[in-house]
Amino acid sequence: MKKQLVFLMITLMAMILAVSCNNNKQKSSETRVAAFDISGIDSTQKPCSDFDSFANGNWKKHNPIPSTEGAWGSFEVLDKENREIKIKGIIAELLKQENPVKGSEAQLITGYYRSYLDTLTISKRGITPIVPLSDKILAAKSNAELIALAGELAIVNISGPFDVYVSADDRNSKMNAIFMGQDGLSMGDRNYYENKDSSMVKIRAEFVKHVDKMFSMASWDVKAPGQTILDFETKLALIQLKNFEMRDPVKIYNKIPFTELQKLAPSVNWADYYKNFGLHADTVIVQDKNYLKNLGLLIKSTPVGMLQTYFRWKLLSAYANLLPTQFNKESFHFFSTVMYGVKAQRPREERAIMSVNRRLGMPLGKLYVAKYFPESSKKKVSGMIENVRAVYSERIDKLTWMSAPTKEKAKKKLAAFTWKIGYPDTWKDYSSIDIQPDKLLENSMSIALWEHNDMVKKAGKPVDKQEWGMSPQTINAYNNPTNNEIVFPAAILQPPFFNPDADDAINYGAIIAVIGHEMTHGFDDQGAQYDGNGNLSNWWTPEDSKNFIALGKKLEVYFSSIEVTKGFKIDGKLTLGENIADLGGLTLGYYALEKSLEGKQKPEKIDGFTYQQRFFLGWAQVWRENMTNESLINQVQTNEHSPARWRINATLPLMKEFSDAFGCKGATSDSLRIVIW
Repeated sequence: MKKQLVFLMITLMAMILAVSCNNNKQKSSETRVAAFDISGIDSTQKPCSDFDSFANGNWKKHNPIPSTEGAWGSFEVLDKENREIKIKGIIAELLKQENPVKGSEAQLITGYYRSYLDTLTISKRGITPIVPLSDKILAAKSNAELIALAGELAIVNISGPFDVYVSADDRNSKMNAIFMGQDGLSMGDRNYYENKDSSMVKIRAEFVKHVDKMFSMASWDVKAPGQTILDFETKLALIQLKNFEMRDPVKIYNKIPFTELQKLAPSVNWADYYKNFGLHADTVIVQDKNYLKNLGLLIKSTPVGMLQTYFRWKLLSAYANLLPTQFNKESFHFFSTVMYGVKAQRPREERAIMSVNRRLGMPLGKLYVAKYFPESSKKKVSGMIENVRAVYSERIDKLTWMSAPTKEKAKKKLAAFTWKIGYPDTWKDYSSIDIQPDKLLENSMSIALWEHNDMVKKAGKPVDKQEWGMSPQTINAYNNPTNNEIVFPAAILQPPFFNPDADDAINYGAIIAVIGHEMTHGFDDQGAQYDGNGNLSNWWTPEDSKNFIALGKKLEVYFSSIEVTKGFKIDGKLTLGENIADLGGLTLGYYALEKSLEGKQKPEKIDGFTYQQRFFLGWAQVWRENMTNESLINQVQTNEHSPARWRINATLPLMKEFSDAFGCKGATSDSLRIVIW
């Protein structure tokens, strides 16, 4: 599992920013757009007891989850519009070009798109494109040979029990290092293998049926492949760190000489794996030594035939969506319907657009920003970030739980904080990717090979601080702790997240609070362990560290008490960083709004709501969402974000400012106040 950047949202969710206070100064109050549709409010609900239902109740009633979705809210609505209008339009224009230059953005995008839609050729070829790799797996005579082969398979995105990747060294953030982490679970998280709830038992039974059916359709004669895979992956899951343990950057940083790998797991052929993977390593940063040790024992005790079945399954599953229709339908049935409650598969053309966007995001992004991103937005966003940074500095000065020495270092880190907006300053050269109109699976492998080569060449080299972790058309934002930066792609700069004609209160509750959210990630339970240079380094006094941990523990216990659906509660440990960021972002956004009004006449009510109330309505509008029960269960078991409903209903009552705005008496907020940043 690759080292995670701290994303704002879940799955395809996430967002961010940009509002210029000066922009609204040039408009009269008559021309401002309220930017909050009051028809979405359910006035029968009480804001102090269920603010989500109050602010979004009618919207939710009139916006049921489409059959093709597991969740439906502001992020999904914007993503759909972005995809079906802008991205689809770009591809349509490119398709008009005759004989585009090989390797150009037009040739890469249209070639891949056409190959995805060429279902006749895909059907004729069947599973032929993956047979050579399947044969290689069957030809391996021992587990040692299979693990060595896993290095070759990983190059084309076929995962195994561990993940090797290159990223910034957490203790020397200017240089890239080689990392090894746990991986290889088809259902993504050990909760799906060990949770005894009846719904989890049912999913495991469905998984066995799914694997059996996939092997049958491939005409691979293997006895009980589904149970074989479940048994092996369950053993694998039970030796892996739990998801909340993976959030501790110190715990998962273990730099060892390459020679120690062989001592940890003598039965694993590490040298040949790395050779096939294309890396030479003197040192490796491993997440968990015990996992590698136990993995070596597991592999040693696993019959070679079982391990062959496992790797053939990983191959078949990795490319199921690019194989004939029966394979992608069956893959959709399990991984979308069973696990997320999605009822219907999207049309082929829509999936083609999504696949292009996912696999060729940067070449497509270069065209996207040229058409849709105004350069003026960069200046606007930069100004807003500076405003939030100033408020953050003031908040640090006023903290009662932190001493002066730690405050000084916190402000030093804040001052060193940087950001990227819109799109990369320099675009990489993708022209060597070999895209052929009639070979979809090979096209995907060609892209994977380019991505792999781009990654491995960084090993042992200085970190490129200008590199981006996501494409400009992605509706998301992220915090990169080793760069001490936040990044805002172009696509998020649109309503409801940013509306230049909106009243300031709505924008501050949405966009500015999100800027604050991303900034706060630099000071959440993970980010606070990195210094201003992006290195894992303890800059806290012992007493301040104790106070910070105690405040985080209160937040952890509070969220862990919330049951989101029968038998499933929010994991306060897993979601701690995002909950700290939400609380911090809201606090910073609120006081940034108040600061912007200093010395000015306070805004009049709009639609009967004060500007303070509208600030919180802006936040609620961002996080309005309907979810299937399956998606909700998946999120609380696997995702670092609390479900959207509780990002509203659990976070807002913690703030005295919310209670004061709506006159809440005797609510949760009266008995529980958590002020961290």
